[in-house]
Amino acid sequence: MKWPPLEPATFVRRDNRFRATIRLSDGHTAAAHVPNSGRLHDLFVPGRQVWVHRAERAGRKTPYDLLLVQLPHTLVSVDARLPNPLFREALAAGLFRDWLPGAAAWPVRAEPPSPGGRLDFCLREPGTGRRVWVETKSVTLVEAGVARFPDAPTARGRRHLAELAQRVAAGDRAAVVFVVQRDDARAFGPHPHADPDFPAALRAAARAGVEVYAYACRVTRQDIRLTRPLPVQDLDYEPSSAKV
Repeated sequence: MKWPPLEPATFVRRDNRFRATIRLSDGHTAAAHVPNSGRLHDLFVPGRQVWVHRAERAGRKTPYDLLLVQLPHTLVSVDARLPNPLFREALAAGLFRDWLPGAAAWPVRAEPPSPGGRLDFCLREPGTGRRVWVETKSVTLVEAGVARFPDAPTARGRRHLAELAQRVAAGDRAAVVFVVQRDDARAFGPHPHADPDFPAALRAAARAGVEVYAYACRVTRQDIRLTRPLPVQDLDYEPSSAKV
């Protein structure tokens, strides 16, 4: 997935969940939309270089979109809207062949309704017609080489896990895919401090048959794409269908 034209800026402060102040290369400050409601405390440090895109729509209160944060050793995408399009690109490229063999040709429905609310994707296995429900999650936090989700309490995320478990109980397959939008993680695990209830919710979903996967991304100033699976830690169980 290619980025729109980007320009460098300096992070000044986060004004609220979806707005930050940046300093442009000419020294002027401007407002930027933050497409991520997470806390991002590890990334949004005053003085740090970021990469922004000037919005095409005139009259916006935030004339820029803040998309990338430059760390000393890697770039991090902070756009929480990307996991779904990244999943679709990787699906078409065959990245998930270990657990979705031949899925590039499977029927895919985005944001399908389910009894407990909408999930991100529903795929159907050719021949059998069995449904595979998929929910993606954006991950930006890495601690000591381990990607962590969430970075703030997420009742919505726990509800999604419960809904996936219900789809398995109904006879379907279901999976949660954690999209780590950086390339410096060596593993993934739930974050016990940001949301103490999420690790237990993820373990319960896994025990119920929900497949759990995580993938790192290659991030450059030109594009971003899923590249490699990450081992999943702290499940207290090994999913029989996991191949990572």
